[in-house]
Amino acid sequence: MSTSTSQITLDDLLRKATLAAEKSYSPYSGFKVGAALLLDGGQVVTGTNVENASFGLTVCAERTALVRAVSEFGPGIRIAAAAVANLNGEASSPCGACRQTLAEFAGPDSVIVFPTAEGTKAMHFHELLPLGFEMKLEKSPRRM
Repeated sequence: MSTSTSQITLDDLLRKATLAAEKSYSPYSGFKVGAALLLDGGQVVTGTNVENASFGLTVCAERTALVRAVSEFGPGIRIAAAAVANLNGEASSPCGACRQTLAEFAGPDSVIVFPTAEGTKAMHFHELLPLGFEMKLEKSPRRM
């Protein structure tokens, strides 16, 4: 898999996701996941999963990377490509919550790469989340 998106290849993005997985805080599941997002501007932002004793408060690697990207580059970011990796050698496509969250910033043709039972798979985002929830925002005057 050597598809090029900007100057970063999907293989490069997977390596960055794997490095991010090494920083995982996953004492409960032991499932170490990392994500790397390639933004339209060429920046790469990574994240890892952070578990919590109250499992509902656990944050996935994809959402961690996305929150970092918005925090660092602002709400106008767009995701050109994303990669997910784990250190457990298991299939792990983004969960439903991550798919929907990424959809807010990814275009239908953004590429996402993740491990499957058959090996690494690359697909367009619209294939991963064909019927995602979408809401049109109307611009309104600023309120004081």
